[in-house]
Amino acid sequence: MRPRFLLAALACVVLAVGATAAALYGYALPELSSARPEPPKVEIAIAAWLLRHSVPEADRAQRNPLESDRADIVAGRDLFREKCEICHGYDGSGRTQIGAGEYPRPPPLRALAASLTDGEMYYHIRNGIRNTGMPAWNMPERQIWQLVLYIRHLPITVPMSRQAASAAMSLHGAFSLAPPAVAAPGDAEPNRHYVGSAECRSCHAGIYDRWKTTPMANVVRDPRQHPEAITPDLSKPDPLVTFGKDDIAFVYGSLWKQRYFKKVGDDYFPEPAQWDITHHMWRKYFVRNGADWWAPLYPPDNFQRPTGPLCDGCHSVNYDINTRNPTEWNVGCERCHGPGSEHVKNPVRETIINPARLDYVHANDTCIQCHSQGRPLANPINGKYYDWPVGFHMGLNLDDFWKLEEHKLGETTFTHFPDGTAHKNRMQGNDFVQSLMYNRGVACFSCHDVHGTRYQAQLREPPAEMCFACHGTHTQNGPHTATIEEHTHHKPGSPGSQCIACHMPRIEQTIADVSVRAHTFRFITPAETDTYGIPNPCTTCHKDKPTSWAASALKTWQERSPWRMGVNQ
Repeated sequence: MRPRFLLAALACVVLAVGATAAALYGYALPELSSARPEPPKVEIAIAAWLLRHSVPEADRAQRNPLESDRADIVAGRDLFREKCEICHGYDGSGRTQIGAGEYPRPPPLRALAASLTDGEMYYHIRNGIRNTGMPAWNMPERQIWQLVLYIRHLPITVPMSRQAASAAMSLHGAFSLAPPAVAAPGDAEPNRHYVGSAECRSCHAGIYDRWKTTPMANVVRDPRQHPEAITPDLSKPDPLVTFGKDDIAFVYGSLWKQRYFKKVGDDYFPEPAQWDITHHMWRKYFVRNGADWWAPLYPPDNFQRPTGPLCDGCHSVNYDINTRNPTEWNVGCERCHGPGSEHVKNPVRETIINPARLDYVHANDTCIQCHSQGRPLANPINGKYYDWPVGFHMGLNLDDFWKLEEHKLGETTFTHFPDGTAHKNRMQGNDFVQSLMYNRGVACFSCHDVHGTRYQAQLREPPAEMCFACHGTHTQNGPHTATIEEHTHHKPGSPGSQCIACHMPRIEQTIADVSVRAHTFRFITPAETDTYGIPNPCTTCHKDKPTSWAASALKTWQERSPWRMGVNQ
């Protein structure tokens, strides 16, 4: 009996092995060599574990000997463009034609670098990664360290979809992109609530201290607590000024203009004069019909136009339209990160919203919620018309609460030029959603750091360096010239050699003749000025020259298409 049993068992094993081999041959083998499928999650997890544990401990412990010197960062950027960008993309996202066809796909380097030591990155660049598209690079040690340094300074872009955002993080730890839920008003025991920016300081002291000095943290100030907030000398008489220091409950603004709010009952109302900071003079403040959509819906009297419906929702955190009080005045941490009570209890990334981990729509809506001209979908609310997205908070869809101001091409309105470019301030979002930048995953915070920087407009770098991080000569994004001067046709260091001079002209009015920069990033031709009356960057800068002069100059730019420049007419 025993030999028969052994033979039967052996036969079963042979049959099982044969069946398994047949299944593998029939189902797995035909596409096993294809690079088109996405790697299974199990394969990704195993590969990530092996990758992390394949680096010798001594190599992992190495630290980059180079400081964050600008010259080394630029050198690393040039090396990255030459050797890495073709697969990894200019921003390290891997969104390239070659990267999309590799197996496994190139990982998002900004996210991956956050979980790797300097030594691990150095090791992988020097030795490559077996069975992937990552080669071993035979470069001098300093150049590899320059690459490591630059990878930690890659331009910030965001995933194009929530699914892509989740996939992008899979190599260095899973987390949920689903925003934390916020209890509906009236819930007896809300799961999450707002706690105020001061609660963030204990863990984020450096960021908090920088933020406290920014315009975001000082949009509105109480002059009793901050007497220095009032810019003009109120002791000097002016026929427009019918109020004194004691009448001012809040001072609004500190960059271009300053307005003054008086408290009456539970609400605030704007005084009839505003201070022009650029020209150091008083100007009348009254929103006339035709200057904003809501003007005809309110009486023609500043003291019947409360700031609660018209301003305060964007100048605060969690403004309550019923009590007319916010959790916190000014643009605090939770305005962008959502309610923080759970994060205070359990400070891990799963308990707070980080806009940098959202898809490009939700990431940019962090800023667009206030930096745009539009209307709430539910107007009027309790008999009043609101000029901010009532009910929206981080974690929700802005388009469920807010509609950007409509524009009909060819028409000039109080908000738009005929081509759709904004011509008033606080419309950066209206501009930006039209741009190629927006559609390529660039976010507002790719360029601006609202936590505070030493540069104007809280830019992360000076404007030229900010642009060159993505737009160098002979890069995928262009310009496709040997030098920047060949592209700009202006002397190096001159105002006209700056990218923003042509692609972000100051044409959007904030007060009187003071304008801020457009955010469509497209070049407006002199021909468009002649046809539609849209200011172009050439004669905006060269104010003494006519558009015909600018058109003639553009004709000499041989590398430019006359069809794009509109100079063939």
